[in-house]
Amino acid sequence: MIEKKRDVLSLIVAVLNEEESIDPFLTAINEDLKDLELDLELLFVDDGSTDKTVDKIMLAAKQDQRIKCIKLSRNFGKEAAMTAGIDHAIGDAVIPIDVDLQDPPSLIHDFVYYWKKGYDTVYGMRASRKDDKRSKRASAGMFYRVFNKLSHTSIPANAGDFRLMSRRVVDAIKNMPERNRFMKGMFAWPGYPSIGVEYHRPARHVGQTKWNFWKLWNFALDGLTSFSTWPLRVWSYIGGVIAFLSLVYMFFIVLRTIFLGVDWPGYASLMSAILFFGSIQLISIGVLGEYIGRLYIESKHRPIYIVEDIF
Repeated sequence: MIEKKRDVLSLIVAVLNEEESIDPFLTAINEDLKDLELDLELLFVDDGSTDKTVDKIMLAAKQDQRIKCIKLSRNFGKEAAMTAGIDHAIGDAVIPIDVDLQDPPSLIHDFVYYWKKGYDTVYGMRASRKDDKRSKRASAGMFYRVFNKLSHTSIPANAGDFRLMSRRVVDAIKNMPERNRFMKGMFAWPGYPSIGVEYHRPARHVGQTKWNFWKLWNFALDGLTSFSTWPLRVWSYIGGVIAFLSLVYMFFIVLRTIFLGVDWPGYASLMSAILFFGSIQLISIGVLGEYIGRLYIESKHRPIYIVEDIF
């Protein structure tokens, strides 16, 4: 009797200066997934590390044939690094996972369970954000509400990149060639049956986070402009409202002049009107610039990432 070949599960681990996290991560993987009835591929993507992260991975790869590493030529960003992992992963299912152990490897058992039940995407959902600062909780909640209200692609609230995707979801994402990549939206865009699994996100085990407020703000802006044209469309409505109010005010001035005669307009009201309409124009030009800038980047057709070495 021919033995049936086991399915392969690829773990994509994007890393940047995470030399302290490699060993604890591999220890957790070996401990938590030792009973997993799947063949594992541990695919690290080094996103331009300047410490000994690559050396740590190379040493581990010599001791474990499941470990592979894609070394990018420089820092292209986490979205590009995950794209490189997705492009090179050979698994029947793929899971992006953070190396800092805030994505608990033990949850992968639940992911695989639902995948075997027929779900193409099984995503981890944070059960609580009580450990986050109040400002971060508020901004995260607002982002998900605004994004899902304005975009035709809905993303689950409090769900990050940690998820299992079937091969047909991965193949669909590989056919999405955009350079400005918002992976949360791209993961959700193909559709297919999906389900969420709640979990408590632990604190970072070692190392420092690479995210700050400015990076998160730009990340949110990329997500909104990548999956919604509402910021462009809204200015048509704003323009219509302002035109209507201007017309009403014009009739008011004409009627006042007819019945009360000509008076001298005030400097304050004139300057207020000029500053108001000027600011509206600058904001609208800024929104146009965001989309034009993205069109400019897309039109160059530069590669999303460059691979320096694979081992």
